[in-house]
Amino acid sequence: MGERPLPLAAVFSIEGETLSHAEKTLFSASQPFGFILFGRNCKTPAQLEKLTDELRSCVGWDCPIMIDQEGGRVARLRPPHWDNYQPARFYGEQIEQDANAGKARLEKDMTDMAKMLMKMGIDVNCAPVMDVLFPETHAAIGDRAFSGDPSIVFDAAETVCLSFLDQGVTPVIKHLPGHGRAGVDSHYDLPVVDVALSELITTDFAPFSRIAKRPYAPSLWGMVAHIIYPQLDPDRPSSISPIIINDIIRKEIGFDGLLFSDDLDMKALEKYGSIPERARESLQAGCDLALYCWAKLDVMEAMAATLPPLSAAGWKRWENSLEARWTA
Repeated sequence: MGERPLPLAAVFSIEGETLSHAEKTLFSASQPFGFILFGRNCKTPAQLEKLTDELRSCVGWDCPIMIDQEGGRVARLRPPHWDNYQPARFYGEQIEQDANAGKARLEKDMTDMAKMLMKMGIDVNCAPVMDVLFPETHAAIGDRAFSGDPSIVFDAAETVCLSFLDQGVTPVIKHLPGHGRAGVDSHYDLPVVDVALSELITTDFAPFSRIAKRPYAPSLWGMVAHIIYPQLDPDRPSSISPIIINDIIRKEIGFDGLLFSDDLDMKALEKYGSIPERARESLQAGCDLALYCWAKLDVMEAMAATLPPLSAAGWKRWENSLEARWTA
């Protein structure tokens, strides 16, 4: 990137299928690190390719453009213009029945999905979900998770990550340090997981810990859940908790990739200040980037006015992710 100043430590979103003049002006002036797209932004392949080109023109560099394309319920690109893919649980069940055949099917589908994304100019996918299924897992996760067996979650997630990386798409593992035990949906409520650290290490954290040790781990990005773990930090959800980000995700789990919180507009964070305040909290807690998904211009303007640029450590993680991807 040469002598360009560091971008804003934020990922922004847009309202519609084309950029408004106000959005272009804001993005050009504020220089966010990247953008995240939703179904509202994706009408046809031609329109979407034009939009991703326009977003990069706005900031003047080949910035990351993200999407949530898991398959199943969480898919922003849908038929008739884009192929449909199964939810994670479908592939987990296939792997439980026949590991080799299940992983082969998953690899083929995820390779096809990554090719589809790259063709649209999207180079980061917020998948795979690495949460472990439990009897109490809320439907908000449900079939988005591969399995209740941490080993199968790891095997499936590794297959997804390698398939994406092979095609030039950065995977975002989620929801660190594990959303499976949450009994409520963090879009609407703040989940509380009151479980001892020793138990979390052997179950919820296990797939993340294993993937963090793989040679391709620096190429992965991570998303932090909005969950309170009273036995780890009774006061703050993981996404704004220095204890959970630094002591658990970075040290205990060992994940050192680029890290951002789940969407800052979720009701789970309602009592933790305005969205720009939550964004600052998440960065101060140790996230590299603040993610905002609802495209309200005034909120993004306030974030642009108050957030710092991406830290040197965050920039290094981003560079490492590219280098590792090219050699994966």
